[in-house]
Amino acid sequence: MCRGGQAAEEKKRLVASKIHLPESSGLGLVTSHSFALVRSFPPLFEFWFLCFCFGILCRVRLKGARRVCVSSMGPVELLHMSVFSQSFSPCGRFLAAGNNYGEIAVFSLSAALSPDSTALNQKPVLTFTAHEGPVFSLLSTDCHLLSAGNGEISAWSWSELTKKNVKPLWTRRPNYKSSLEIPEINSMTINLRDNSLVVGGGDNNIHVMDLENGVFKTVLQGHSDYVHCVTVREREAEILSGGEDGAVRVWDSRTGQCVHCIEVYKYEVCARPQYGKWISCVTTDSDWMLCGGGPSLSLWHLRSLSPTSIFNLSGCQRQAAFHQDLILTVGEGAFVSHCLLGGEVKAQIPCTPQSLNTLQLNNNSTEHRVLTVGGSSDHIDVFTNLSYRAFSLRF
Repeated sequence: MCRGGQAAEEKKRLVASKIHLPESSGLGLVTSHSFALVRSFPPLFEFWFLCFCFGILCRVRLKGARRVCVSSMGPVELLHMSVFSQSFSPCGRFLAAGNNYGEIAVFSLSAALSPDSTALNQKPVLTFTAHEGPVFSLLSTDCHLLSAGNGEISAWSWSELTKKNVKPLWTRRPNYKSSLEIPEINSMTINLRDNSLVVGGGDNNIHVMDLENGVFKTVLQGHSDYVHCVTVREREAEILSGGEDGAVRVWDSRTGQCVHCIEVYKYEVCARPQYGKWISCVTTDSDWMLCGGGPSLSLWHLRSLSPTSIFNLSGCQRQAAFHQDLILTVGEGAFVSHCLLGGEVKAQIPCTPQSLNTLQLNNNSTEHRVLTVGGSSDHIDVFTNLSYRAFSLRF
């Protein structure tokens, strides 16, 4: 997807792919990622075309001056696809998923969960290119879908996406030290206490944006390497962040000061030197925190700042969540692990991807209450019951 004045720069970038279409087609270039660059069409003109290039089918719909790319990737791209992020719509009837090609796919859960559902209902109702780099994080507000790519955050209207209209409401970049710096944004969360967006990424900092006016108001500095994950502890007005440096930092969201620094890898019960010291996931529930990565996934009591349970799981865990009296977690390995709060691994449920990056529970709709997981595959597994995979959505 190219927007306005970006078209010229995008075309220069695409020249390197050496994939051309005839001039008579009114098209510039098409890349191997099914990206179409359109030269010019009259306003309010709708044009549909199919092009077959290097075994890749691509369909582009044009409405007015707006370019919307709807892509169907070839087998090589699908083979190397990874799903990094997911978010459910506020109504709970749709799921958005972001991949390593910068695409966001929107799936209809109501259609996929229907008793007369077909394979077609498990495909996206809309796929579009949102960022030039991977979509590492997705997050829904009351009416918007927020997506994070390399150095930028974009907002999309959920109501427009469900109508298959693709146009960002706004795009913002944190205040980086250099205009040439384009660090990835790895994680986002919303602090409801002051209606702010908290983001962490490759510049080692946590940036806080006021969602009312779109201005980045605070930078939290302290990590010595890039930030993998951020979460909030609303009751205590705290922000928690985990980084490549092996630290979980606890910040006072009112003052911007770091009030605690937990170096998890220095605790013998958590340390796994063979995997490194990085922290890839942090989540909280009242006075409790889950964190893991290189160190073992562990449950911490935040008032005493001490680990209470260690989960004996192989590989590094990339995302974990509290669910009733269970802890659900995914990471290296083709399964979702169900753990008890005391540390026991109760079950490991097989999944399609061989390695998992993202886990989401849909609490926005009782009718569509599912667990979805994605990773090193173009498939997103859907669990209507936590004990088994019901079916898979597919890019």
